[in-house]
Amino acid sequence: MSGSTIIPWVVGNWKMNPIQSDATQLIQQLINLLAQSPIEANACHIGVAPTSIALDRTFQALNAAPRAIYTVAQDISRFAGMGAYTGEVSAELLVDSQIQYVLIGHSERRDLLGDSVEILKAKLHNALQAGMTVIYCVGESLEQREQGLAEQVVLQQICDIASVVNTEQWLKQIVIAYEPIWAIGTGKTASPQDAQAMHAKIREGLSQITAHGAQIALLYGGSVKPENAVELAACPDINGALVGGASLNAQSFYQIAQAFAQSKQ
Repeated sequence: MSGSTIIPWVVGNWKMNPIQSDATQLIQQLINLLAQSPIEANACHIGVAPTSIALDRTFQALNAAPRAIYTVAQDISRFAGMGAYTGEVSAELLVDSQIQYVLIGHSERRDLLGDSVEILKAKLHNALQAGMTVIYCVGESLEQREQGLAEQVVLQQICDIASVVNTEQWLKQIVIAYEPIWAIGTGKTASPQDAQAMHAKIREGLSQITAHGAQIALLYGGSVKPENAVELAACPDINGALVGGASLNAQSFYQIAQAFAQSKQ
């Protein structure tokens, strides 16, 4: 079971949405909600992952927020530094633009865009070496779950990166997001009991890899919305949420953050 000292994380993954004018409005609405009814920074980390072309604008806009809201890159290049890599954005370039957080390993990157284990390890290595905090995504397909392989698949995805992460990095730079693939964007969600069971298994697996396993934040993703956030937040090993569609509505996203902030106090 996780310790009560873990501050929850609620991160909105905007994916390939929205257009710039709507993004600007969405950020302002979120800032207004936090100004009207604050969620203290020490009660919940909040982050937003916009498209790559909106990273700088989002970072600048969030500077007006009454509290820290992290700007999170949705992906990173497997190539480090600078060079002839058309279309790529490296960890160093992100950090130079003051982006310190990144998603790696999302199932859409794995399944639709060919991110293999070796590519993910290269991305993770680059991000960690550049000092970034990584939200590393794991999760099983419906077929794998029905075959009774869910725990094996998820734990293997974590073991895959063990050789890339050192002791200090596990503690300071890694957050794990469990997203059952069958629940992403489908409206389906794992029951709080199933989600907690998997998070507890992840916690157990991490504790066999690193002495800091009990201190690593574990987020749940997969059709998280205000209607199920309170129940999910009550689970002892769920330390936050990686939010998809609901993060495109400021009120819904705020309510999810509020649920986690209140439940973990």
